[in-house]
Amino acid sequence: MVSARSARQRELGQNFLIDRNILGVISRLAAVSPEDVVLEIGGGPGVLSAHLAPLVSHLHVVEVDHRLRDGLAAAVAPFDNVTLHFADALAVDLAALAPPPNKVVANLPYGIAATIILRTIETLPGVTEWVVMVQREVGERFAAAPGRGAYGVPSVLAQLACQVRVLRPVSRSVFRPVPNVDSVLLGLRRTGPGAEPELRALVHGAFAHRRKALAGSLALTQGFGPDVRTRTRAALIVLGHPADERAERLAPDEFRALHAALAS
Repeated sequence: MVSARSARQRELGQNFLIDRNILGVISRLAAVSPEDVVLEIGGGPGVLSAHLAPLVSHLHVVEVDHRLRDGLAAAVAPFDNVTLHFADALAVDLAALAPPPNKVVANLPYGIAATIILRTIETLPGVTEWVVMVQREVGERFAAAPGRGAYGVPSVLAQLACQVRVLRPVSRSVFRPVPNVDSVLLGLRRTGPGAEPELRALVHGAFAHRRKALAGSLALTQGFGPDVRTRTRAALIVLGHPADERAERLAPDEFRALHAALAS
């Protein structure tokens, strides 16, 4: 029989780390140092939080589940460099965090992992590195190269701003409750700013109708003008692609060039 607590954890996408060996792996991969200000999203019972706190200058921990407040607070009580934020990570004003974070290190709740990675890329320009635990499918999607089946909107938007790679697989046994999916540690290293809103809209429009050619998908998406099909086909040819190319064949920097061409 599933307890109410377990059901709530699954509803929130919470699978808590219980294997302390993986904590050292995470902090080493993130290369955390006494100069770092780290953002952890999904603090849970505070196992990772208590591991990171003595290694960094400051740690921000965001946790949505108020029932975890006492346990999380107790876990970080020995440290005076931790700020707890009991809030929805998708709603909290991340840009207002003080001191501002330069790294994101977290066991991300599965349900918001992709969204929160992209949100931190866009809203936290000072963050230069991410090491995050995510569902394997999400990690592979972010790291996918053009032409691969997993390549899509998250791949393009993340890779426009970061080098992205799957760092290593993680056993299901390090979590409680044990998840029904495999996990990986995903690493991102910033190479530039996040995509501007118009470019993000273009990427979303390009993949909105995956069975269509890119030009046709944009033509079916509002906001690109009545002649977007013709202009997109012409721009694709200039970029060295067939006029009927599909979105999944374009590299991230080619989406930026396409955006510039359509905006001119």
